[in-house]
Amino acid sequence: MSGRSEGARGAGMTLLELLVVIAIISILMGLLLSAVQRVREAAARLNCQNRLRQLSLALHNYHDTHHSLPPGHRSATHPDRMPFSGWPLSILPYLEQQALYTRAQREYQLQPLPFRPIPHEGLATPLVVFACPSDSRVPGPQISLRTHTNAALLSYLGVSGYDSITQRTGVLYQDSRVRFGDITDGTSNTLMLGERPPSHDFQYGWWYAGTGQRLTGSADMILGVREPNLQVIMTGSPCGPGQYPYRAARGFDDPCGMFHFWSPHTGGANFAFADGRVLFVSYGANEVMPALASRAGGEAVPLPE
Repeated sequence: MSGRSEGARGAGMTLLELLVVIAIISILMGLLLSAVQRVREAAARLNCQNRLRQLSLALHNYHDTHHSLPPGHRSATHPDRMPFSGWPLSILPYLEQQALYTRAQREYQLQPLPFRPIPHEGLATPLVVFACPSDSRVPGPQISLRTHTNAALLSYLGVSGYDSITQRTGVLYQDSRVRFGDITDGTSNTLMLGERPPSHDFQYGWWYAGTGQRLTGSADMILGVREPNLQVIMTGSPCGPGQYPYRAARGFDDPCGMFHFWSPHTGGANFAFADGRVLFVSYGANEVMPALASRAGGEAVPLPE
């Protein structure tokens, strides 16, 4: 009997062996989940680039038709009479969204101010092409915390140059009408669009229309590579007056992330150049961003890796 009992114990698994097996399985599962996460993020980043490339192509088609790029943002007095809209609304016909564009024209005729008393329907209409898939907040509209506006969001902003306020050296700024021929630095050396997720409070980053900082469109649909903070700054304000460089934000909840280009991707963000190329630009390129953002500065800088 004792021999059979010892044989049975030898054929079984001790507690220590079981714990070792469980530990190995846990390690393998962790490695597998990490690999799956990396694959998903790589796919999301590629999808994000593809959407940015679609927007770049639409801007090129707009230029072919109108012989200039659209205004980055329209002021209240712009002759198009579509105040506070900008380049995203202008390129709708080139994104197979002619019906939405026609409706926007009709609504602007009926109500020149798109936010009130009855907001334009397009204001809360999300479009997949404007949303980076790495940001789970943007597929649907969000309620802004300050004005309680139900607004559809935008992951990509026009590059206004050094900033959107005083040094509009780029290609998409308020009431701009830049032609490719005006980009004497070369379209392959000049930024046109870049990633920047909507602000943490959803007050900035509306695609249909937005006032931006002090009615300039700043931080809504256009942004400079050294954008200032024009918010009221008091003791305890989380963000200083700036000029904000190209750098990573602390995440979607970072209130200062609205003032500079960044992305949820690791190490940098996607940008579309004026020639239509889309490149991933690392945060290490911060020093050359002012030169890349200017259309006619005469700078000769290497393209960032």
